Amino acid sequence: MKKLVAAIDLGTTKVVSIVGEKTESGYRIVALKEAPSKGVMRGEVVNIQNVLESLKPTLEEIRTEENIEIDEVYVGIAGQNIKCNTARISRNRSRSSEWITEKEVAEMEREMFNSRVNAGEKILHVIPQSYNIDDNTGVREAVGMTGTRIEGDYKLFIGKTNSVEHSKIVIERAGLKLKDLVLEPVASAKAVLTEDEMELGVAMVDMGGGTTDLLIIQDNIVRHTAVIPFGGNSITEDLRQGCGVSLRNAEQMKIQYGSCYSDRAPENKTVIIPGLGGRDSREVSFKVIAGIIEARVEEIVDAIMYEIENSGFQDRLHAGIVITGGASQLKDLRDYISFRTGFDARIASPNMGVTIDGCEGTYKPGSSTAVGLVIHGFELEEMKREPVIEEKPLTTELFPSEATIASKEPELQQEKAERPSKKRSFMKNFSNIMIGDIFNSSNEA
Repeated sequence: MKKLVAAIDLGTTKVVSIVGEKTESGYRIVALKEAPSKGVMRGEVVNIQNVLESLKPTLEEIRTEENIEIDEVYVGIAGQNIKCNTARISRNRSRSSEWITEKEVAEMEREMFNSRVNAGEKILHVIPQSYNIDDNTGVREAVGMTGTRIEGDYKLFIGKTNSVEHSKIVIERAGLKLKDLVLEPVASAKAVLTEDEMELGVAMVDMGGGTTDLLIIQDNIVRHTAVIPFGGNSITEDLRQGCGVSLRNAEQMKIQYGSCYSDRAPENKTVIIPGLGGRDSREVSFKVIAGIIEARVEEIVDAIMYEIENSGFQDRLHAGIVITGGASQLKDLRDYISFRTGFDARIASPNMGVTIDGCEGTYKPGSSTAVGLVIHGFELEEMKREPVIEEKPLTTELFPSEATIASKEPELQQEKAERPSKKRSFMKNFSNIMIGDIFNSSNEA
């Protein structure tokens, strides 16, 4: 029986339930159902009952139409209150001649979960940036080195306690077990970014309905994240108020006639707005529509550039900007972002190494988070199956003799052959945090 992984994306505009399996060529999506979202505001669950009303029909459709029973799920977390802080921890080592082990590094990461945060906040993820071992600074991989003192620099990803707990309650009341909770922009990155982009340096922009999430990755390490509290819904609301139309008509105008570039909008084209209650119809020019959209997109892009500059990685984003999310389908968005930021940009969908089994909508940019959550689930399952290798010191002698080294050579070669690779991309760093760490550790001030 093939192993299936299920995930849920509780978005501002839609709720997505998805099921996938691992194949030889990548991943295959076997079920995807979505429904208009209720009870989620700017990425955060605010009304549990309303969210359940949106979620349960998607689960029932998967059960009846696909004959798949979902018991446990991976869930994304987002929201305008997600933030990123920098922290450092240091340790003196009594046995400086012994090499630094995976266990020692993991203990330092886990200790960072006890860092002080504001009341009502929790540390969701801890991502190592680099290590300093004695005089060796900026080391990416500490395991295998020796020294008297080790310092670790970390990024702490922090969210609101209420947001975490509300997401957990929704899943429990839907009769499901919560396997793991992961930041939504990280899930999206798993689905749309290439290995080369993550190595060279890239800013991924996930434009959703309620928020726009930014994730900066360089040298395969997550360097910064930020949430901008504006998204596609903000643009729709601007059109509703600026053109005096209903929300439904504003959304239709945005999709069918909208553009980020007012200069590209035709001068002589208009949209006829039906009058209400017998009133005369009105005309709104494409130019006016594009001008309203451009004003809001400009604000979002300025906020993105502000965060990129604050991250300190502005000059290291050699792969430019990758844009995904439902609102990324806005006409001329790629060209506008490229023009405003000076970075190369592309619009990304979750179609790299992903096949579909009649699941329409999988390859849309709006499905990036859901597909990424499935990928995250399989990565976590693979990590659980990795054998645990006991770390052994290279030698307890500070200056071992040639005879000592020669006598230990066969043993060291055997251990080297058995030892799994120590390279850990940002994917693994985010995959090694279990849900128990989030809910059971006390991070409040």
